[in-house]
Amino acid sequence: MNIAFDAKRAFHNNTGLGNYSRTLISALAQLYPAHQYFMFNPKHALQFSKPDFPNVHEKLPEDFLSKQLPSFWRSHWVTKDLLHNKIDLYHGLSNEIPLNISKIGVPSAVTVHDLIFERFRGQYNRVDVAIYRNKYKYACRYANRIIAISEQTKQDLIEFYKVEAGKIEVCYQSCDPLFSKNFSALEITNAKLKYDLPTEYFLYVGSIIERKNLLKICNALHSLKGKMDIPLVVIGRGGAYLEKVKKFITDKNMMAQVIFLSETLSFNKATKAEMASIYQGAIAMIYPSFFEGFGIPILEALWSRLPVITSNVSCLPEAGGSAAFYVNPSNSDEIANAMYQIKNDDGLRMIMIYEGIKHAQNFTMEKCCAQVMSVYEKIKNA
Repeated sequence: MNIAFDAKRAFHNNTGLGNYSRTLISALAQLYPAHQYFMFNPKHALQFSKPDFPNVHEKLPEDFLSKQLPSFWRSHWVTKDLLHNKIDLYHGLSNEIPLNISKIGVPSAVTVHDLIFERFRGQYNRVDVAIYRNKYKYACRYANRIIAISEQTKQDLIEFYKVEAGKIEVCYQSCDPLFSKNFSALEITNAKLKYDLPTEYFLYVGSIIERKNLLKICNALHSLKGKMDIPLVVIGRGGAYLEKVKKFITDKNMMAQVIFLSETLSFNKATKAEMASIYQGAIAMIYPSFFEGFGIPILEALWSRLPVITSNVSCLPEAGGSAAFYVNPSNSDEIANAMYQIKNDDGLRMIMIYEGIKHAQNFTMEKCCAQVMSVYEKIKNA
């Protein structure tokens, strides 16, 4: 098959949607080499390039008007390029598909990651919510199959958009295989030295927004002051909510306890191996989000042999399975207790590491790609 992807995020996004796109396309190209994979990219990218496989091809807008209006090309005019390249199936990797694709005879799949903007509308601009809703509903209506990245997302599609359950396939995602590599003590120490990290630390990875709940972690950290003074390393960026968190840290005189690693110039050029080493050098990943589509940092931590503290709500028990330490995300005392127990109970820590690696086997690259390829085959044979 000639399989096409909406590759905007793969080339231009360095967080969740971009990682999902790059990981999936690379794995499909490697594990299913009989197919040809076409990455439709609206404009040239500097940060990311196409995966280095002979069966992966990057396609950019070619005519003058499409180059001048790349977003319009992506959402409308790309259909003529799909026909020109004899595409057998199109996969919208980030919640949307081109308009009128159903009219040109090219079947499609769409991955829907979450409907968080429907559940937390107050945290989004009203215009943005309307735009997202229109795109998602269109994709759900006209795509031949919908891929949900968790059972939670599947149930949200049924609840909010009344999508038929039989049209939705749950295909879990994997993460960069580098996280499963067992880095040496020297490599981990070198990463800590390079980025001026303490010997011991807890780790938070994710956007610094209200839903992801960094402030409650800082509350927990403050409650442990004098009892267990281990800092928190934060990898992620934010806006207004980040300033709220920083004000709390300043008011409580905790500036030395919270390290915002993403704000250091040197970390902007960190390699994937260094990132994975930073994971493996931590005591635990703390991820008490109120709601997620899946929660990829949890999976990265499990593959990294890193205990995980996360929420007992949303899809997070799907991601963490029996391996994680679950807390009420609204209760900072529970978060603090989990941090204290994992640091001071070696037996608990070893059990969590063992269960984590075992649970991570449900999200191998091979299993996740096989699920997606199965969707492609169902569309092709329908």
